[in-house]
Amino acid sequence: MKHIFEKGQDMNKPTLLLLHGTGGNENDLLPLAGMIDPTASILSVRGNVLENGMPRFFRRLAEGVFDEQDLIERTKELNSFLDDAATKYEFDRNNIVAIGYSNGANIAGSLLFHYSNSLKGAILHHPMVPLRGGELPKHNGTPVFISAGKNDPICPSTEATELQTLLENTGAEAKIHWENNGHQLTKTEVEAAAEWYKTKF
Repeated sequence: MKHIFEKGQDMNKPTLLLLHGTGGNENDLLPLAGMIDPTASILSVRGNVLENGMPRFFRRLAEGVFDEQDLIERTKELNSFLDDAATKYEFDRNNIVAIGYSNGANIAGSLLFHYSNSLKGAILHHPMVPLRGGELPKHNGTPVFISAGKNDPICPSTEATELQTLLENTGAEAKIHWENNGHQLTKTEVEAAAEWYKTKF
């Protein structure tokens, strides 16, 4: 997978896994990492799927309708990539915190839905429930920050609350930060995520 790795000043800090939204790339969320933890290592990944020329992390059948089989395969692919990257760049595979926006938040959520030890924590900006109906792995105290827009036309507020409930049922500690906005990523929600991160890591 195309990616950027930047070694941080403090290798004891989590490696920040950056996952962009539809049409983005591995450069998009680099400024967020600086706001969340400027001393941490960064692994920023580009999605392997193209939709009308726009990079994504998995296919969808329509707006808000995921290709579930492709999501499962791409989640497995990303999880394996993280294993390989940890070996290559010599960071702790068990100390990764994902920061995802929209499509990137959904693939990060899918990692949590499929693998119990895939992430140490996650910051999910404007996510949806990645899959429904399956049995989820246990997450004993895994911290998850969810930010959502009350007027988001792409990710309805019910998606955020359902995702929070599903994650809490696995044992994760999921918190929602609400914005009175739509689907755009705002400075205030990133600042809220940064404050939350300081209390958890």
